[in-house]
Amino acid sequence: MSTPPASTTQQPDRTPTAIDAIADRYVDTLAELDPIAATAMGLPGYDDRMTDFSPAGHDARAAAARAVLDELAAQEPVDDVDRVTLAAMRERIGLELELHEAGELLASLNVIASPLQAMREVFDSMPTDSPEAWENIAARLHAIPQAAAGYAESLRLAAGRGLVPAARQVTENVAQAAELADPARSFFSRLVSGPAVDAVLDDSTACSLVRRELETGAAAARDAYAELARFLREELAPQAPEQDAVGRERYALWSRYFLGAEVDLDETYAWGVQELARVVAEQEAVAREILGDAVVEGEDLVRQAVAALDRDPERTLHGTQALREWMQATSDAAVDALAGVHFEVPEPMLRLECCIAPTQSGGIYYTAPSDDFSRPGRMWWSVPPSVTEFNTWREKTTVYHEGVPGHHLQIGQAVYNRATLNRWRRLACWVSGHGEGWALYAERLMADLGFLDDPGDRLGMLDGQRMRAARVVVDLGVHLGLTAPQEWGGETWDADTAWRFLLANVNMPEAFLRFELNRYLGWPGQAPSYKVGQRLWEETRDSLAASARDAGEELDLRAFHSRALGLGSVGLDVLREALL
Repeated sequence: MSTPPASTTQQPDRTPTAIDAIADRYVDTLAELDPIAATAMGLPGYDDRMTDFSPAGHDARAAAARAVLDELAAQEPVDDVDRVTLAAMRERIGLELELHEAGELLASLNVIASPLQAMREVFDSMPTDSPEAWENIAARLHAIPQAAAGYAESLRLAAGRGLVPAARQVTENVAQAAELADPARSFFSRLVSGPAVDAVLDDSTACSLVRRELETGAAAARDAYAELARFLREELAPQAPEQDAVGRERYALWSRYFLGAEVDLDETYAWGVQELARVVAEQEAVAREILGDAVVEGEDLVRQAVAALDRDPERTLHGTQALREWMQATSDAAVDALAGVHFEVPEPMLRLECCIAPTQSGGIYYTAPSDDFSRPGRMWWSVPPSVTEFNTWREKTTVYHEGVPGHHLQIGQAVYNRATLNRWRRLACWVSGHGEGWALYAERLMADLGFLDDPGDRLGMLDGQRMRAARVVVDLGVHLGLTAPQEWGGETWDADTAWRFLLANVNMPEAFLRFELNRYLGWPGQAPSYKVGQRLWEETRDSLAASARDAGEELDLRAFHSRALGLGSVGLDVLREALL
């Protein structure tokens, strides 16, 4: 890749304020109380520890949250940066306390983002390039049994208060825990053996001791997950309700948490139905362009176009190595084309690593750079063992979503902006509707900028937009107990109706799609935050454009993006207030 021009914009000098000092100290407190979060933020000194998921651990984090809000209450902002910090911290930390007090954090169990997954996933972000790094990994493996036991204690306490995850989530997590407990299939078995370990640990006595600690740590982690599987299967499952829906009150709280904004849930559902129809119409128009004279009237146009694209050898990759190389080349080309032209991209952010994940769940995700950028931003692709071919037309938009101008530009910009933002703003604050909404906004923006003019690539972008619109409908429909549209039976939404609906609207293998549905059913409010977040981002931009037109001017999109991303991840209501 050629070297694109880095940003020449100098970060303004700003003297840290009392509010910044409070926010910075709170990051240190968070790191102490949540070492998994410390590793995610790239803060050194915590990689040998595991987060306490027991009731006492939750109470300690809640006490710290109350204390920092009390400190902030006595402060007056000295500038606009302080004003946003106050608004963002009060909104985020206040919602975390609401979730704690409602018992939601004690009861956390779903297929993708609960402590059961977090205890394993943290190892993906840990350094492995020195004997000391492997010592930390060994220590953290040995800490899993206590953390897992504390997690079971929290689930037990929540159940005693009437908050038990749905049976579907318990069953799926039993399967996940059992796999991690199986020596032949466990991630922990693979972690402590193989070339990554051999490249660092030689045959010296000291390294042999580290190897032994790794092996016993992996065994301890497997045993802990075996016990967790037993607890879920024998103790929690008999109490678990069959109903997936969480109801309006719980859903409204989670929706506010994931969006950082309060929306009319019924209006949002109606909008989701309309948005899905709009995207389908756009897809059908592009499908006709792809098929040309080969259109078979009376059959699903989009499915015809998908089949044609999947048959195209020029759009097919074979094997994970080819996939990784294509990801990297596509990402590099985007950085090369966008930096200094459509976006300000600081020099440390020109580097984005594309990786095949060590797991095989099928997920695609981004991990942030460390605070000093010694660990770069990374895009990960978790490939199931049965998947050996990949279609580029589906995935080009995904590279833009996870990379530039999506998550890498957004999250990396916040990490980089240390001259203006305190550490809490740069490293600790994450709002799904802001982050995932921006990533979807970025996908559509790349189409508008001409990077998805190829009809196949454009259909891939619309394929993702359709899925995100469909899950607005499913998520709200099921959890609020709404009535499905007549074409989907006109009855109250449930998991079976949702499955039929997703099969018709989401172009994805059934095993992937089943996981997606289980995710929506167990993580209320998160899936809609992508598309609803995109909606709120676009509404904010359009409001600014209208104001510019009223003043006889035109909105400078590059300046808008720079200003908006310069705020870091904040709730969407805070974003809108800060920009408008």
